[in-house]
Amino acid sequence: MKKITALLICTFLSFGIKAQSIIGAWEGYSTSENGDKLKNVVIFADGYQVISIYNATSGKFVHSNGGTWKLEGDMMTEKVEFDTDNPSRVDSEVSFEVIITENTIQIAGSEMKLTRLDNGTPGKLQGAWLMSGRIRDGKTQVRDTNRPRKTMKILSGTRFQWIAYNTETKQFMGTGGGTYTTLNGKYAENIEFFSRDDSKAGLSLEFNYELIDGKWHHSGLSSKGDPIYEIWSTRK
Repeated sequence: MKKITALLICTFLSFGIKAQSIIGAWEGYSTSENGDKLKNVVIFADGYQVISIYNATSGKFVHSNGGTWKLEGDMMTEKVEFDTDNPSRVDSEVSFEVIITENTIQIAGSEMKLTRLDNGTPGKLQGAWLMSGRIRDGKTQVRDTNRPRKTMKILSGTRFQWIAYNTETKQFMGTGGGTYTTLNGKYAENIEFFSRDDSKAGLSLEFNYELIDGKWHHSGLSSKGDPIYEIWSTRK
């Protein structure tokens, strides 16, 4: 009995280690039907993930989907919360076998192989966040993070992506992403794709940021030049 118990503990620990090992950002490349080179970026945070595809040269947005994930052995199970091409997939689950090494991930039977970009460091905001409030005219406006309409931001150690969507109506409202840094109280984004306006690709923005009682306070000017003060809470 002790041997069986020890074996089960080791097995569960190995699942946890393997799941932890994919936290971070990964990239791969593919070719569109018209011959354009496409960049595929996946970000895994604890319990949540997102993939986006965009033109590697121009930044023109092509596709994004994501939601929750879990890894049991070599089987990945994802529950879809948003899908830009096929909203009917929202709330469905899909399972598939993955081949994971220290620096690559590949779906069994697929030619696409993703290469590690980072392991969740060095950025200080790694994880999945939900917008939980704003400050306007000195007044705090609280947003219920349990409602179907969500604005989520997922960050690895070097990559970020925000997504606005509704799990009840299955509507997708927009997304954008790229690389980021956190240095000396400044959070800087380098936008590589923006679904609402492809011309924003290449734009760099800098914000003030501070972690207060576990919440991310984010202030500065938006991509439109409007002043913003957002509050983000870690997604559980």
